[in-house]
Amino acid sequence: MKILLTGGTGFIGKELLKHLTTHEVVLLTRSTDMAKRAVNHADLGNVTYISHLNDMHHLNDFDAVINLAGEPIADKRWNAEQKQEICESRWKITEQLVSLTHASTTPPSVFISGSAVGYYGDQQQHPFDESLHVHSDNFTHHVCAKWEEIANRARSESTRVCILRTGVVLGCDGGALAKMLLPYKFGVGGPIGNGRQYMPWIHKLDMVRAIVYLLETEHAHGEFNVCAPHPVTNRHFSGTLARTLKRPHFLFTPKWTIKAIMGESSVLLLDSIRAKPKKLTELGFRFSYSRLEPALKNLLQHHE
Repeated sequence: MKILLTGGTGFIGKELLKHLTTHEVVLLTRSTDMAKRAVNHADLGNVTYISHLNDMHHLNDFDAVINLAGEPIADKRWNAEQKQEICESRWKITEQLVSLTHASTTPPSVFISGSAVGYYGDQQQHPFDESLHVHSDNFTHHVCAKWEEIANRARSESTRVCILRTGVVLGCDGGALAKMLLPYKFGVGGPIGNGRQYMPWIHKLDMVRAIVYLLETEHAHGEFNVCAPHPVTNRHFSGTLARTLKRPHFLFTPKWTIKAIMGESSVLLLDSIRAKPKKLTELGFRFSYSRLEPALKNLLQHHE
């Protein structure tokens, strides 16, 4: 396949490239020099780098689009400027890709685009799957709902669209787990708030395996919860992490402290999202790490 990839230098994208070495990849990036250094580990001569789409008038030469671009949602406090950057970094590139798809006489056969379980917002203790439809004014829902709506415009008789409603991707070289490790290693890790909020996690390997599975499964389409089949509470997650690291687990961070530090973005830690990957499992995808403890043991063993 010839694949147009955005977000290839990100946490997920860099891992995904390791699994696309048999394909021809065109990587869209703001800095080609930085990108070449960032993905040197996965570039076996099959990656071409471009810095913009302005010279493209169609996507006739591409078999697939994988769109993972977007400003990291948890790296900064959500002021008005940051919210705008989070939205526009996702929506604008997706609109460009959809326009190029529509301008194609032989468009890509599959358009895979990012989203997140933040689409659902706080669902408390209730388990749910992709059939849950949400209407909310919350920022995370707003970002994801419009992102998905734009991506779905690429759908046609020639192009199937797969939406990745991604959970918390676990890896030691980035994402949430990398940020958690330091306090736990110093013995000051613990639950956040009351710890009863559900956390839909996924091992980084399963994340990229799922993307490749959707890429290669010709009848796959629609929205997919890309998270392990056994979400856990924050208390369970923090206890398992502490036990795996052989560290104490008795401190906790009060809800008001998280809100004071993070402001509105505290919902990323406090919302309870008990999402199930029903469509992925029914499609036949098998997780390498469906349970949390083996996933953490694998990641931390390699990290150490």
